Amino acid sequence: MNKKKTQSLPKKREFEKRDSFKKQEKSSEEIAENFVFGHHGVTEALKSGRGNKLFVLEDARGDKIEQLKSLAQEFAVPVKWVPKQKLDSMTQDAVHQGVVLAITPYEYLTLKQLLSQKKEHSFYLILDSLEDPHNFGSILRTADASGVDGVIIPKHRSVGITPVVVKTSTGAVEHIPIARVTNLSQAITELKEAGFWIFGTDMKGTSYDKWNTKGSVALIIGNEGKGMSEGLKKEVDEMLTIPMTGHVQSLNASVAASLLMYEVFRQRGFESL
Repeated sequence: MNKKKTQSLPKKREFEKRDSFKKQEKSSEEIAENFVFGHHGVTEALKSGRGNKLFVLEDARGDKIEQLKSLAQEFAVPVKWVPKQKLDSMTQDAVHQGVVLAITPYEYLTLKQLLSQKKEHSFYLILDSLEDPHNFGSILRTADASGVDGVIIPKHRSVGITPVVVKTSTGAVEHIPIARVTNLSQAITELKEAGFWIFGTDMKGTSYDKWNTKGSVALIIGNEGKGMSEGLKKEVDEMLTIPMTGHVQSLNASVAASLLMYEVFRQRGFESL
């Protein structure tokens, strides 16, 4: 009996430790869902009607602060002046520029909703388990600038819309339709049925400057460390590569994505201008 009790104690402690970790993880996710910070991110979230309450550093002054206050008033969002410690706590010590906005959680589209907005020559990005919020934010910023029509991300094992993503995107997240799906492979099947050509990125493939971007296309950007998953590689119609002459083996995911997005923009004759 004593032996059993001795063995059961570590299991109980381990369970309590895991339970505590899950609570901390949930708390972090709640913070990520409920706040945006930084001048650009807060401005765009207010304009989109997602603002609930604006927290401003108690001694903050200047034109940008006044503009945010006016915008908050325009959208009937209350403003509260708080000490720096409060803002640091709300943002987990991120660079918040003295402003934090409590928001309604971001509403992702379903793939069906995204496809209902399909144009004659749509261009979608598929992000295969991207993990770095800075990469995601940078990609969204370029996607908005280069006329991408939608972004598709997986629901699991992938970064979602967090305050860091919003800030890095400088608010572009409010302008790019983003669909979140449970299964990327199934999503690609549905895209093909809707008339899309699917392109992947790899060390070997067609040079991106010879890419035929006519029609509706979807481009897969792989994970920062592992690249595209083997399962998705089997789904593509053609692999693309970016020629390199240096010593490094690959480009940062957001840099590679930017080059490819602007190649589509270039080939289509800057139609959005």
